[in-house]
Amino acid sequence: MEPELGVAIPEELPPMDLKQRTDAASETAKKLADHGVDLEPTKEDEDIAAKLVTAYADNPDNTSKKVTTKRAATLTPASLVLTNNILQEFGHSVVESALQVRHLVTNKLIDETENPDPRVRIRALELLGKISDVGLFAEKSEVTITHQSTDDLRAKLREKLQKLSTSEERIQEAIVIDGEVLDVDAELGLENEE
Repeated sequence: MEPELGVAIPEELPPMDLKQRTDAASETAKKLADHGVDLEPTKEDEDIAAKLVTAYADNPDNTSKKVTTKRAATLTPASLVLTNNILQEFGHSVVESALQVRHLVTNKLIDETENPDPRVRIRALELLGKISDVGLFAEKSEVTITHQSTDDLRAKLREKLQKLSTSEERIQEAIVIDGEVLDVDAELGLENEE
């Protein structure tokens, strides 16, 4: 292999998500561990990993932008591996937690089917039936699309326009009522007031 000399390395690479950055750095550190690099985290490495993960949990985009290539290069391999492990575990624990909540809710609904109140029993059974795995009461909507040719559409449009232009309702002439003129001011007693 012959190295290419004179290839410029950019000062700053585009921002990379912290998860991707620590994952790549962790893989590199594990390869280096095969050749003697110590990956045993110190108290300082644990503190750095905790701060990174906490900041990432609060604002992933901002934290990812702050941890640039230069800043990541100042971190120890152990802190990068630990940060990656925490982020990986965090991602898995959310999925496991959601699954646990799903099981908990399902089990509680099953318990409520034995409730002495019939309204509670019916509602629990209804909600159990709506669970996607069961799909008994799944609400479905159907959309029917009818295809028509352009000529058919034009003919229907002309027919509707023809009906609108020759309306069968006739306008009635105004009815004139003959009678005496009533002076409202005089009736209300306001004829002298301005």
